[in-house]
Amino acid sequence: MKLSYATLLAFAAGAIGAPTESIKRQAPGACTSAVKLDAKTNVWKNYKLHANSFYRQEVEAAAENMSNGNSEAALQVADIGTFLWLDTIANIERLEPALVDVPCTDIVGLVIYDLPGRDCAAKASNGELKVGELSRYKSEYIDTIVAILKKYPNTAFALVIEPDSLPNLVTNSDLTTCQQSAAGYRDGTAYALKQLNLPNVVMYMDAGHGGWLGWNDNLKPGAAELAKAYKAAGSPSQLRGFATNIAGWNQWDASPGEFADSPDAQYNAAQNEKKYVQLFGAALKSAGMPNYAIVDTGRSGNPGGREEWGDWCNVVDAGFGRRPSSSTGETLADAFVWVKPGGESDGTSDSSADRYDSFCGKSDAFQPSPEAGQWNQAYFEMLLENANPSF
Repeated sequence: MKLSYATLLAFAAGAIGAPTESIKRQAPGACTSAVKLDAKTNVWKNYKLHANSFYRQEVEAAAENMSNGNSEAALQVADIGTFLWLDTIANIERLEPALVDVPCTDIVGLVIYDLPGRDCAAKASNGELKVGELSRYKSEYIDTIVAILKKYPNTAFALVIEPDSLPNLVTNSDLTTCQQSAAGYRDGTAYALKQLNLPNVVMYMDAGHGGWLGWNDNLKPGAAELAKAYKAAGSPSQLRGFATNIAGWNQWDASPGEFADSPDAQYNAAQNEKKYVQLFGAALKSAGMPNYAIVDTGRSGNPGGREEWGDWCNVVDAGFGRRPSSSTGETLADAFVWVKPGGESDGTSDSSADRYDSFCGKSDAFQPSPEAGQWNQAYFEMLLENANPSF
């Protein structure tokens, strides 16, 4: 994801000309002592996902430009907690301004997402670091984030670790790009887990979704890949489990599943994310890793737009989904969360662009769409119109 224009404005408004101490001031209701999260428990029972200021600014700007005039409903989206994507070294600058006025009842969601050779099987979200630049990932990216989190011991953080990375090593090992990225992914993920293992942090490793690692033949290898990184990191105490459906579209408990009638459905028992959490969670337990999950439900409110399970780019007719909540009805599912900021593009539909991915030009991909991470007003309005539950 890239920093949008609205987000840049938000950062500028919050940082330029502001005294340094304003970033460190204690918010009303802020924690007065150091936060210590017990990752053996479901911390979402005690904390609400924080509505970060960057997405709020994007949504407030969108509300002023609604083509249907439904600004009141749009502004309600700004109050929903979402994760903040730290997707480049430069974008770490977004973090401290977002930590102003965080109540003690809130937990700040962050996405750690900048491995060398990032997204080795796609083009739309390719990262800034090249294969072989692991030392930069460690020193300039992870170490910088760690230093900031240590400055805010009185704030709780929930981290999603490197979306798409380890799942790509399971299912796309035939691609040269993924073969070249493999060592850096494994080493980098283990380093991130070890260094970010702080008392005020709870971590979840990305595990794709039911249509990815949920296939019967992928469950055990997928669990083994994640467990290997966990153990290489020294079995960090603050790793709670895994994250599913990040920036995805799968339904939580739809039965039959969206693609249950496909000819190859017999080879995948994870026809919804609830079943995936159960199946993958069991595989993780067998592999020796913590197995609790958070599930991204941000854009899963209106299924049926995808032609195939693997279609991931700006899916048409999608809608905002279940609100963040710890009431999931499933023991292994800690919470529903919004990780992907609804309205920010998955990738450009411009076939002449360097980062164009063919998935973003398919008939079930919304067009036109800008580069990954940039704001798409029409897409936001569609998500709002199709929201379930509605706003």
